[in-house]
Amino acid sequence: MNRQRTISKKVKMSGIGIHTGKDVSIALTPLPPDSGIIFRRVDINENIDIPATIDYVVSSERGTNLARESVEVKTVEHLLSSLYGLGIDNILIENEGGEIPAGDGSANDFVKLIDSAGIKEQAEEKNCVCVAQPVYHTDNDILIAIYPDDNLSLSYTISFGHKFLDAQYAYINLNENEYRTKVANARTFVFHNDVEALMKSGLIKGGSTENAIVITDDGLLEGELRSPLEFVYHKISDLIGDLCLTGVRLKGRIVAIKAGHKSHIDFVRKLKRYIHLMPVFEAPNSEPIYDIDAIKGFLPHRFPFLFVDKITYIEGKKRVIGVKNVTFNEPFFCGHFPTASIMPGVLIQEAMAQVGGMLLLTTVDDPSTKLVYFLGIDKAKFRKTVVPGDTLVFDLTTIRLKRNICEMRGEAFVRGELVAEGEFKAMVVDK
Repeated sequence: MNRQRTISKKVKMSGIGIHTGKDVSIALTPLPPDSGIIFRRVDINENIDIPATIDYVVSSERGTNLARESVEVKTVEHLLSSLYGLGIDNILIENEGGEIPAGDGSANDFVKLIDSAGIKEQAEEKNCVCVAQPVYHTDNDILIAIYPDDNLSLSYTISFGHKFLDAQYAYINLNENEYRTKVANARTFVFHNDVEALMKSGLIKGGSTENAIVITDDGLLEGELRSPLEFVYHKISDLIGDLCLTGVRLKGRIVAIKAGHKSHIDFVRKLKRYIHLMPVFEAPNSEPIYDIDAIKGFLPHRFPFLFVDKITYIEGKKRVIGVKNVTFNEPFFCGHFPTASIMPGVLIQEAMAQVGGMLLLTTVDDPSTKLVYFLGIDKAKFRKTVVPGDTLVFDLTTIRLKRNICEMRGEAFVRGELVAEGEFKAMVVDK
């Protein structure tokens, strides 16, 4: 599945929300490439879209809830699991009632809904990310980690110390076939002893044995398992749904031990931060988009006050990454300090501002006729010293851009560790 996917036509589904107990519905609509997965509450405010990303998670208690500007959609994980498992990248989910229908408690009803719409492959390639180093989340005896690999696989261990459900382990390679045959049909489950407390907390108002497995001390309250590993497969399904919130197609080997929605979300937050910083980690060895000669065509600075050696990443008007190699030959080391060479913090901020200036000047029609004046620096912090031999990597992101005024947030890294940060306000003017 190297190409992006959407569905072929609009389809609808209704049912009961497992936590709200309300009648709820969804309508799935195809979207063009690079749109992502979008939720929209058509019963409240059709003008507020909620992207299915970790930035909009507001709760992970017995499910994953997304919200934006007080507009909320609850229990999205099973639907997101089906979308990620089937490789759907671009889709609009119109919701009424504030919760996703529970179906039978698994992702299978959503798989059937997507199949009824038909899967459509799009021309653009998926946004795939292969991790270059392990990323961990731990909390006491809970572990979730991803390790470098060429494919996406998941292993999951659950352990409850319960008479009927003690421990289970499962491993899958996440592809469409494995998802359909092993994961999609696995239902959510709850221990009978927890039901009363959950109801008092305002949860599972729509829960029943029709949309959940209820476990007693002696076995199932009703029905039979669909698979001997249904419990652990459902935890894998939940994790897949939460991984969808990274907004990318992952490649790596994921290991989860005694995890749940809260730890999934904590892990995804850490993983999303790592993914965001991957261009920073790669910058020192990356080929330049703009080398020093090109930079001199944009910035008016010259020796000894040009502090950018190359630009390695530019994302439109949103983000820029630049590199400064710090050597003992820097003239400021003569006086700062003769017996302990430390790069002045103000010059780190100046270098960061120059990288931000590159972002602005690369977006104007004739940069040779423009200058960037910095109007202010706010929230400047210095966390580590920078010394000869260090390679500074500057990562600047646009906060606000209006006409010729721009506000940016900048971070400076050495070997992937944050050493300085600040927020800048600048203006582009004619020379």
